[in-house]
Amino acid sequence: MKIVVLGAMGQLGRDLVPLLPGEVIPVTRADVDLSAPGAITAFIARTKPDIVVNCAAYNLVDKAEADPTAAFAVNAWAVRELAVACRDAYLVHVSTDYVYGLEDGRQTPYREDDAPGPVSIYGLSKLNGEYLVRAIAPKHLVIRTCGLYGVWGTGGKGGNFVETMLRVASQGKPMRVVDDQRCTPTSTRDLAVMITGLIERDATGLYHAVNAGDCTWFEFATEIFRIANLRVDLTPIPSSGYPTPAKRPPYSVLNTDKLAALGLPAPRHWKDALANYLHDRQERSA
Repeated sequence: MKIVVLGAMGQLGRDLVPLLPGEVIPVTRADVDLSAPGAITAFIARTKPDIVVNCAAYNLVDKAEADPTAAFAVNAWAVRELAVACRDAYLVHVSTDYVYGLEDGRQTPYREDDAPGPVSIYGLSKLNGEYLVRAIAPKHLVIRTCGLYGVWGTGGKGGNFVETMLRVASQGKPMRVVDDQRCTPTSTRDLAVMITGLIERDATGLYHAVNAGDCTWFEFATEIFRIANLRVDLTPIPSSGYPTPAKRPPYSVLNTDKLAALGLPAPRHWKDALANYLHDRQERSA
């Protein structure tokens, strides 16, 4: 079995590649520029994979508001070309909780059959990519996830939320973190295990894959500093107190019952995953 992983040098790709069975071909932007028309078609035709896992994305959420062309080039039009190229391959595509957010007052986790409603260009571009995969690729698996953090960081974005919080805390600066956006932070290590399990079970369709539980970003930051035993001047604020070009979903918690129905182990709680991440981080720096 031959598996191509797009976005292999990102934080999810680097945790996923070692777990996959068979011959794994890690692909970076240097190998294939997804925004270049024809590039992915030629690559798939040349390598003839059995499975293609797409971890690549334009994920600069705020920049996408000013440059929707760039976001759609990678998150939608390149995905359309990929779906066409995978007529004879199993296409696994990673999406985002940002396809939700339009429903005001939501307080129950979104199921896969709940109607999406993105509130940003990024979310809209990712939703378009989902629809194109589902409409074109004969055998496909779309996985929505949320709030990723991993050992490798996110090169194009310059870190993840955990690393950003720890870096700013080390500078001794007061911190203000939004407390009215609720989601589920997810370890890329745990997500990689979930994706591998879905592939091993030959799953198709749409699945949500995140750690268990939920929190606001302020609650996430509070737990980071508690586990790291750091005293930080941390203040909760509303989203209006930290305006950004792109609107974020006020609630984007994802239900994972469908994973359990497939026989996959229940995802561990986000606090346990975070504690493991910070412990490993400390071990690496020792």
